Amino acid sequence: MQASYDIKIPKERVAVLIGVKGSVKKNLQKATDTILDVDSSEGVVTVSGEDALKLMDAQSIIKAIARGFNPEIAMLLLKQDYCFELIDLKLIARNQNDLERLKGRIIGADGKSRRTIETLTETYISVYGKTVAIIGEISMVSIAKKAISLLVDGSAHSNVFKYLEMQRRKLKQQDFESQHKGL
Repeated sequence: MQASYDIKIPKERVAVLIGVKGSVKKNLQKATDTILDVDSSEGVVTVSGEDALKLMDAQSIIKAIARGFNPEIAMLLLKQDYCFELIDLKLIARNQNDLERLKGRIIGADGKSRRTIETLTETYISVYGKTVAIIGEISMVSIAKKAISLLVDGSAHSNVFKYLEMQRRKLKQQDFESQHKGL
């Protein structure tokens, strides 16, 4: 049975979704076994296909591209243990100035804060419009999301980075213990 979904994306991201000579669109259709119909003038993408899981994968990838990720990073969502998380800052910000301040705290001077979170959690983060999007392994995305919410709540950057380093050490310790359990 054929199913389809409409996804609204920013018009300035339509060209990225389509790619040079349609390459991104073709790769996405092939990888997810779906059909994409892109209405460039409205910024509406209709995704259709038979397999519900593949449709969901296609939706996630399209949403990731719409939120500022490059297509190669968005395609990581095809990996089984990867996920896409979207934080809507307009639900938190009181006004436009507040929104800009929150985005600034997340990005940091010259992008340093965002890069530090990405490095410590091995995730990809895109601050685009009124949203922050994260792509990565499921466990790491939840840690990155927590770090971003700490920054949004006003925690000092140094405290957030300490939290991330502590979480990273914990995960490495758990990995080590699980690998050496049977020895």
